[in-house]
Amino acid sequence: MKPQILSTLPGYGGRALLSDLAAGVTVAMVAIPLSIAIAIASGGTPAQGLVTAVVAGFLISALGGSRVQVGGPTGAFIVVVHGVIATHGYDGLVLATLLAGVILLIAAVLRAGRLIAYVPEPVVNGFTIGIAVIIASSQIKDALGIELAEVPAEFLPKLAALWGARATILPQAVAVAAGTGLMIVVLRRLAPAFPGLIVAVAAGSAAALLFGWPVETIADRFGALPAGLPAPSLPRLDLAKVVEVLPSACLIAFLAAIESLLSAMVADRMIDDNHRPNAELMAQGAANIGSALFGGMPATGAIARTATNVRAGGRTPVAGMTHALVVLAVLSLAAPLAGMLALPALAALLMLTAWNMSEPHQWRGYLALPRTDLFLLLITMVLTVLADLAVAIAVGVVLGLLLRGARRVRSRRIRER
Repeated sequence: MKPQILSTLPGYGGRALLSDLAAGVTVAMVAIPLSIAIAIASGGTPAQGLVTAVVAGFLISALGGSRVQVGGPTGAFIVVVHGVIATHGYDGLVLATLLAGVILLIAAVLRAGRLIAYVPEPVVNGFTIGIAVIIASSQIKDALGIELAEVPAEFLPKLAALWGARATILPQAVAVAAGTGLMIVVLRRLAPAFPGLIVAVAAGSAAALLFGWPVETIADRFGALPAGLPAPSLPRLDLAKVVEVLPSACLIAFLAAIESLLSAMVADRMIDDNHRPNAELMAQGAANIGSALFGGMPATGAIARTATNVRAGGRTPVAGMTHALVVLAVLSLAAPLAGMLALPALAALLMLTAWNMSEPHQWRGYLALPRTDLFLLLITMVLTVLADLAVAIAVGVVLGLLLRGARRVRSRRIRER
């Protein structure tokens, strides 16, 4: 469980430091709008998203088993976090995040990092697409500027409520969302290493301000952002509350483990390296405990930020640690500017994030899968959208293991003939 930073620092020189510092700044420019948008979509506040990016992001890089992994709040958590806040309040989420961190530490001690191989790939793909659908649907209200006092949490009632309020669509909000989304796509294609996300969101927000459009901003909805980190404190450890949020904590830990290890595997392919899965779980556990102590949200390794780090030249954990410190500097020095970001611009960012999460370039390949795998992917996706994430994962994993066992039995019988 040796952290990668202990292996990369010997022989670390000035050239590597400059490369990591530049990459860290670039990733921070991507992480700031994403962290804010994910926190808002999850039912939290922008400050809680930024706190998570700072505390958890620093610990994931400093203690992790990947050289280039960058962590923080991610889209995969939006569904479960929103549900926990709605059911148990934000205090319940903080407690669940703390417990999830403890569970991840135990998993690391038990060397459970390799168990990711037993989760069927169609299940991972199915709930990832399902989460992407839920994230995109959750942003329709802000992207269109729809006036709706309360948006139902369930998918189908949500769509019905939004359709019923379609007469309140604000053309200016649509223009900001569309312009921001178009700029993100163009900048991503023309300059993949350029931090186009924050440029596009800032440009969309500036356009709304310049033209005097009645578009809601972060400050309008949430008030001024605090400058700096809050003081750390332990959540109330009441036994009844612990039992109440424990299922949510287990789900958070499971998602954090899966997403971080998948992201680390992607990073391995990008830099031709091998991550240390149990060290990665240890870092995720420490990061979620740290985030909870500062009143933050669940965190894990983020594929988008990790890929940005690699493309920007980051090659050691110093880049990820730098990214966290840059986010902290922005929170401390430029909080009023962050409060001026327009919510339709952030909604466009999250909708594109959801699109990328669903990996549309893989859809044709999914159609060529064996029927059992395609069924497993579809049932997991449908249950994620229409039922519950925990149910979707449980059903998908059980069905996947049963189907895998049936294939082995069939193969054994064929060999014995």
